Amino acid sequence: MKADLKVLSKMKLTEPQIEDLYAFTRQHFVEHYDLQTELVDHLANDIETQWQKQPKLSFEDAKNKAFKKFGVFGFMDAIEQRQKTMNKRYRYYLWRELKQWFKLPQIIATITLFVLIYFALASSYVKLFSISLYVFVALWCMVKGFILHRKFIKRRKMTNKKWLLEELIFKQAGYVSFLFLLHLQNIFILNDSVKSVYGLLFMSLLFTVLMLINYISFEVIPNKAEELLKDTYPQFSM
Repeated sequence: MKADLKVLSKMKLTEPQIEDLYAFTRQHFVEHYDLQTELVDHLANDIETQWQKQPKLSFEDAKNKAFKKFGVFGFMDAIEQRQKTMNKRYRYYLWRELKQWFKLPQIIATITLFVLIYFALASSYVKLFSISLYVFVALWCMVKGFILHRKFIKRRKMTNKKWLLEELIFKQAGYVSFLFLLHLQNIFILNDSVKSVYGLLFMSLLFTVLMLINYISFEVIPNKAEELLKDTYPQFSM
């Protein structure tokens, strides 16, 4: 927080007053430090502007006036907008990593996976394959999810700050795995129309992409967390 205080200290607010603004945002249910800093910067600028017009206005009165400008829902709109922005950024990182698997040399592994899934679905052992894959993916997701959760808790204790994108990186994978397992159930109800060549090609492509997304969410993106967080938050440091 000291690095951010140096930036904000260029304004007329004192460090205790800036700390008070951080506490004020937390009291109004702003949990993530990146949004807290953005709101503190906004409130501080508004307070300074008020003081230019009313030098005798107290800090508390100026703070309350600045907060009222956010409307009856307070910081809720800002929180919602921030969540949308970070979700969009996470999807961008996910899409960027996925595209790499359709370029050399990763495309070789992608094609191999696609062919294996296709022949497995086309074989007479499709039920055994689907059950085995379902169990394997479920267990792997549970183990990786537990490891990522432990890592997230450890990181939180080290920094004592909560970053929205960091939370998405270490928790979003669980939602991706749920989507994968949900679609994987379709294998159990394959009928003759789905067993056509075009149906098998579609299913094979679908599960190839879903498996890649699952791997990227649980493995690739978390391993690049430091790089992605520094890219998003210049003030981020472990």
